[in-house]
Amino acid sequence: MTKVLSIETSCDETACAVLESTPDGIKVLANIVSSQADLHASYGGVVPQLAAREHINNIVPVVAETLAEAKLSKDAIDFIAVTEGPGLMPALLIGVNAAKTLSLVWDKPLMGVQHLEGHIYANLLREDTSLVFPLIALIVSGGHTELVLMEDHFQYTILGETQDDASGEAFDKVAKLLGLPYPGGPQVAKRADAFRQSHEKEAIQAVTDRFPRPMLAADNYDFSFSGLKTAVLYAVQKEAPLADDPTLFTDSICHAFQEAAIDVLVGKTKKALSFYSPATFVIAGGVSANTRLREQLTTLIATHFPETTFLTPEFKYSLDNAAMIGSAALMRFDTLSKEEIQALKTNTLTLDPNPNLPLHS
Repeated sequence: MTKVLSIETSCDETACAVLESTPDGIKVLANIVSSQADLHASYGGVVPQLAAREHINNIVPVVAETLAEAKLSKDAIDFIAVTEGPGLMPALLIGVNAAKTLSLVWDKPLMGVQHLEGHIYANLLREDTSLVFPLIALIVSGGHTELVLMEDHFQYTILGETQDDASGEAFDKVAKLLGLPYPGGPQVAKRADAFRQSHEKEAIQAVTDRFPRPMLAADNYDFSFSGLKTAVLYAVQKEAPLADDPTLFTDSICHAFQEAAIDVLVGKTKKALSFYSPATFVIAGGVSANTRLREQLTTLIATHFPETTFLTPEFKYSLDNAAMIGSAALMRFDTLSKEEIQALKTNTLTLDPNPNLPLHS
């Protein structure tokens, strides 16, 4: 049974995990995440150099805590995995250099993992779960919005992607326009849910359709959220100063924006599922934690694609974490020959972070 120690520092979480591959699947032995959300809140977003500084402070204690929680020594670890990219270069450097140091000192193979691949393979961190192909993944995060076709493990074809803002980025920018605290995406979702739960159906519908659904009717699988964000900006500039109830106004804008963004995500997904008829559909990335998105996709699958299995990661593995990196790494490692595993030791000196690293086979 192979054990991996994995490290993730692509943005503002210092994370480490230990996972084990077993005949019954992948088992998480420890998963520690140190968040920097409070540090960056006053800036309204992540400051890369501050993030890197915090990673330097946190990485050794987080690795030590992870090994302690897993009740393992370094001798029990078979190899090390680390997020190679994409992400913020100053942040990636800390994780990669820490992993290279451990690889050298412990004399363990080192594997670089693509961050989005980790998000996809987070779906394997549920019991009795497997990926059946062909598979379509909807990747929705702060930096990426993509529809990806997989014919087999680690074989990726990008069907469509955002032409400007990513979905998570749009959520965060709308939150900032509305003066909501960082991190903004969850705040928008919370306020949208509050509006939907406290109003009658007719009142909700009157607000739901106020913003455009960019590129929804386009004959492709690409996304665009900049126009939607601009529509929110104009509404806030024009209407916020006149609002009798600022809380109600903010809630209604959050609801209208969220419904428009999710309609686009679900609509593009429906188009891809209709054409490719995959055996499995998964969501991946931080926005996959959005409960409204999960509800709408669940309804889509149940209504139109009952023969497609819909997988979602556990909420604790939706946001950035090291367990997802370890999951992807174990799946790759178990396909390697002894010679290929030995070759991974050269990464101790040669592995470099790549902030623009694409999904690759």
